[in-house]
Amino acid sequence: METRKVQLSGGTTYTVSLPKSWANEHGIEGGSTLALYPDDDGSLLIETRTDRSGERRAVTIDVSTDSDHAVRHRIRAFHAVGFDEVTLVDRAGHSSERRGVIADTVGDLSGFEMLKADDTRVQLTNLIDADNVDVRKSALRLRLVTLGMHRDAVSAVLNDDETLAERVIDRDGEADKLFAMVTRHFRRALTDLHEVEKLDTGRDRLFEYYHVCRQFERIADHAEKIARFVLDPEATVPADFADRIEALASCSRHVIDTAADAILADASVEAALDALEERDELTSEIRELDEALYEHENAAEAHVVGLLLDSIRRTSEYGANIAEIGIEQSARECECVR
Repeated sequence: METRKVQLSGGTTYTVSLPKSWANEHGIEGGSTLALYPDDDGSLLIETRTDRSGERRAVTIDVSTDSDHAVRHRIRAFHAVGFDEVTLVDRAGHSSERRGVIADTVGDLSGFEMLKADDTRVQLTNLIDADNVDVRKSALRLRLVTLGMHRDAVSAVLNDDETLAERVIDRDGEADKLFAMVTRHFRRALTDLHEVEKLDTGRDRLFEYYHVCRQFERIADHAEKIARFVLDPEATVPADFADRIEALASCSRHVIDTAADAILADASVEAALDALEERDELTSEIRELDEALYEHENAAEAHVVGLLLDSIRRTSEYGANIAEIGIEQSARECECVR
């Protein structure tokens, strides 16, 4: 770190000198223009590139020897870290099956589209700019989708409703798509000041939104897991456990809702603390019911109920993770008292 004294120039303008070694390294000289990004925390970030509006990150990769599994993960990774154009090259020619894999993968990624394709090259492009993205609203949408999935999954299991279960499973793709978009813009904001400016959200807050959405995505996965029990003819839930499971599942969703309010709805830190306390009470109740399963006569039924209880417990734990971030956010925003 270097320090500089601020000078008053002409009676109206404050000036500060730049480190000469840094200026030389980046080709800065008299008359050069720099981009300044003032932050609410008192920092002023300086970037040598002043206009990145037309800048697009592009990559071309050879997938000739990649498996379909590898291609899927490559595309998702390039989307996540913020590339705008991805060209997939196969010197032997993309098969119809490979093109189908690419199309399915792109369909799960918000903003990515297949721009053009020929025998050996498939070009993907991003169509959504950060100017048109509201990360907080995306998090609120993901919260709504996730809690709806969990509620419907539990209902499907307790009522043996295959149609509702399949609907829950299908919605997991929507949850994944929302989380992928939040991840993309969070990752871009880590290295691109222009992205932060477009999103109009500080990096601290972006991290908190990303962390919350990560928990929502995990909850959606457990909702899908619960729904799949309905499609297993050997998985049954005894009627005498139904009301208890419903009550516990409802409580776990309340933990999430209460905790999320502390971050997404500007609720007080007490909401986050209440969520943690409710999580602790729920964990104790689940433990009691789980212990009661040892006396259940049907081992297969006890196993299924045990797995359901584990998913409900994990759901509340993800809610607790959200609550902890809410508490940390409150601490970050507190003014220091000396």
